[in-house]
Amino acid sequence: MKMNMKQQSINNIVTNINKVIVGKEETVILSLTALLARGHVLLEDIPGVGKTMLVRALAKSLNCSFNRIQFTPDLLPSDVTGVSIYHPHSQQFEYKRGPIVGDIILADEINRTSPKTQSALLEAMEEGSVTVDGETIQIDQPFFVMATQNPIEYEGTYPLPEAQIDRFLLKLKMGYPTEIEEIEMLDITSGIHPIETITAIIERDDLIDMQKEVRDVYVDPIIQQYIVKIVRQTREHPDIQLGGSPRSAIGLMGASKAYAYIMGRDYCIPDDVIYLAPFVLNHRMLLTREANYEGKSVDRLIQDILNQVEVPAQKVSN
Repeated sequence: MKMNMKQQSINNIVTNINKVIVGKEETVILSLTALLARGHVLLEDIPGVGKTMLVRALAKSLNCSFNRIQFTPDLLPSDVTGVSIYHPHSQQFEYKRGPIVGDIILADEINRTSPKTQSALLEAMEEGSVTVDGETIQIDQPFFVMATQNPIEYEGTYPLPEAQIDRFLLKLKMGYPTEIEEIEMLDITSGIHPIETITAIIERDDLIDMQKEVRDVYVDPIIQQYIVKIVRQTREHPDIQLGGSPRSAIGLMGASKAYAYIMGRDYCIPDDVIYLAPFVLNHRMLLTREANYEGKSVDRLIQDILNQVEVPAQKVSN
């Protein structure tokens, strides 16, 4: 595996996106982590912090197609998956694909639409395909969804059920820029918007090759045990009503492999797991009523669990 060359390409992608999104390098790297792990991202944040620009810049840097779906209360499942149209002359149905069939998808304000339409999106994410009139249409790789949702206290929102939110590999937040970063944003957007000037760093096929190489990143059994112990602790903690699912353990390992790859390694270390655990587990956990009443937070409990589970001391490499 030519890690140095691949890592340079990844560094160039991050630099490219940073021309558009100021001060959000961690979010960019974590988004790439999910993409390389063939997972999806749930981004919970307020409007106007650059979510659309982030996904557009990512798609342009990878020379991938970009589709945006604006979720509204009246959006139908067929508006997401597509429809079959009957042609009288040929007497055949032709599938007209929906915006979910693409490479890089921005599903904007997913919690503003009905649960039925949410399910259409989440089914495509889980299965990598859509079903229209009984016919299954495969979605080619790379297939990456970044779904945004408004904070649940906003009016007119439909919270995602736990079983559906579990399908997102990572949950991220962008937040407001600092004062210096906001001034820099005004400067770089005063003329031609930088999104119009960035060019592709790698090709779509190169990205698919990277996704395949990520699967070959080595995870020592001791790291696997460490991941399982962390996830099982979330189920056994007295302040947690619903802990991480087996899918979350698989996701944490996959994300750790992708992050190690981005860092230029072909093996995982415990620090990969420690860093990614909050992003993988946060949205998959529910606190008990008592813990909520006492003002405890999921993030704090995850850190407590990470502090309690013994970190493997052995240096892990293949």
